[in-house]
Amino acid sequence: MSEPWREISRRKQDERKSRIPPEWRIQSASIPNNGSMLDVPRTCGLLTSRELSITESHSAVSLLAALVERKYTSLEVATAFCKRAAIAQQCCNCLTEVMFEDAMARAKWLDEEFARRGKPVGLLHGLPISLKDSFKAKGYDSTVGLAALAFKPAKENSTLVDILLEAGAVLYVKTNTPQAMMALDSHNNVFGRTLNPRNPHVTAGGSSGGEGALIAMRGSILGVGTDVGGSIRIPAMCNGVYGIKPSFSRIPFIGQESGGPPGMGGLGLKASAGPMATNLRDCELFLRVVSDSGPWERDPSVVFGEWRSQGTFPAKSLVGVLRSDGNTRPHPPVAKVLEETVQALKTSGVEVVEIDAMKSGFQKCNALANKFFTIEGGNNWLSLLESTKERLSPWLSTRVVGKRPMMRTETLLSLHAAKEQLEAEMLSIWRDENGRRLDAIICPVAPHVTPEVDRWGGMGYTSAFVMLDYPAGTLPIRDISPSDLSLGFSHSETPLNNKFDQGNRELWDGKGIDRKVYLESTLCVQVVVARLQERKLVGAMGVVEQALKKGGKKGDVAVASEKAAKL
Repeated sequence: MSEPWREISRRKQDERKSRIPPEWRIQSASIPNNGSMLDVPRTCGLLTSRELSITESHSAVSLLAALVERKYTSLEVATAFCKRAAIAQQCCNCLTEVMFEDAMARAKWLDEEFARRGKPVGLLHGLPISLKDSFKAKGYDSTVGLAALAFKPAKENSTLVDILLEAGAVLYVKTNTPQAMMALDSHNNVFGRTLNPRNPHVTAGGSSGGEGALIAMRGSILGVGTDVGGSIRIPAMCNGVYGIKPSFSRIPFIGQESGGPPGMGGLGLKASAGPMATNLRDCELFLRVVSDSGPWERDPSVVFGEWRSQGTFPAKSLVGVLRSDGNTRPHPPVAKVLEETVQALKTSGVEVVEIDAMKSGFQKCNALANKFFTIEGGNNWLSLLESTKERLSPWLSTRVVGKRPMMRTETLLSLHAAKEQLEAEMLSIWRDENGRRLDAIICPVAPHVTPEVDRWGGMGYTSAFVMLDYPAGTLPIRDISPSDLSLGFSHSETPLNNKFDQGNRELWDGKGIDRKVYLESTLCVQVVVARLQERKLVGAMGVVEQALKKGGKKGDVAVASEKAAKL
């Protein structure tokens, strides 16, 4: 029986390969068979010392400053990142659309305009920015891992793409996702599986997994992902990078490909677009530039509010710590790094109070959020699979049994009524027992360390903040150490008798688990603030990061440029 998806996949992969110049291809012997690929860009011999400096020694903020000061041309910066992205692709299969030729032409034009006008073209002049595959770029596909959407190039850009171009950015690659962006491991039948460049045995996460892997390889230093359940924050954790999910009405989302039917976004949980980067200041740069571009004039779902109006994290602050979602006990290293963060904050003078998941109502969030993912029954994207006789990816094949009837209007109304009630109830999480207002919350990104491929568990620690529409970010703290591997669950903790907690414990204590597989992965915390306060979130994440540095706990983080405020 013919399976059209196979030929489509072959053609798409051939197309992608043809867009990487032959002289940028590396010997397979340069790629480790069984370990970290992070050193390959330095050791493969493809990048010059100047290109290594451009791609490794700079944040987006400092690179912009160098471009404005004409230390680099836009063309040489674009060339360096295109070459490094090509290396990343050959190592971990993170790209979908390769736009090198157009990127070079644009960079050359930016250099010519700079010379003609005597000033840069926009606040992002010459800065290479990568995009998740769901963003539409004119002339390129947005397959989101579905063969049926291949070879159907976009006729116009997503609104956010236009905003970035108008600000002077150079868009040069799109990055891999799971099938229909419906999984937490970035595998699809069109492009294959994205590997985690830190450790190919553990997952790169999803659905912005290609973006996370590319940034970990520094084939990009600033990219854009999307998040409707954890799809920015989860791959940020898996790949040890920074990722921020704003409130849904902050960054333009119009013009996305989702594989779902038009209008579906208004019925379910609302997805957000947000930055993923090698450091916090670059996330701030993205949010500030987009917010100050007046996006509410171009996307009706975006609320008015320039960057300076989006909250401020106070010098004297009160932070809540949520140690569990009430459904799954965190793995011992996850609990340990959260406690290290709490102690560092206290040492730096920040007051920290405990939040009880049971009393706050947080325990209810995951179950309710999950119901929103079944509204349409998956009928649209499953029909797209059927049209090319495409099979489900491994992660989805264990979780999806087929199409379901679309939710009835009465059921949908009751679901939204329950959401409204829980949103109101959860406002109490921002007050401590004495009625004082919390400025931020810290909690795990997930109850487990980065698991092996196709073994990601639940997303209760991330989907809750989508349902509540709170801005939230992943902050890398440190790599898991050999001593972390010896930690066990506390005997004083009563196991939570549900399938989620049992499955989570099996990832740490289960039969056949060799915890050494978790080495080279990163331990992170999640930082959360109240709705539509993205500037406050960046401030809170900065305070946590600085507290850990002052406490002598060295995380795998980049140093933000002093010039950020001048740009």
